Amino acid sequence: MNIRPLYDRLVVKRSDEVETSRNGIIIPDSAKEKPQEGTVIAAGHGKRLENGTLVPLDVKAGDRILFGKYSGSETKLDGTEYIIIREDDVLGVLDATAQSEKAA
Repeated sequence: MNIRPLYDRLVVKRSDEVETSRNGIIIPDSAKEKPQEGTVIAAGHGKRLENGTLVPLDVKAGDRILFGKYSGSETKLDGTEYIIIREDDVLGVLDATAQSEKAA
């Protein structure tokens, strides 16, 4: 099943956060905070202004983004959890150089 967001909405899949426990302490999934980072799976065509013009989105499918803690609506599709958010809720786009520095 495919989903196509409308207007300025984005379908985002949260990043899987790697849990490193110290001293053998295991934190259950229910107590963990969900990451505020994800990958854009699909993007709408753009935001329609009051005068009728369509402004294209700055974010595109495949971009890694940061979003607000309580942004969007969570939905489950084919067993995978996604978040549908507006482009206004995107705090920033992570570029390839930022990702490689984070991994180092």
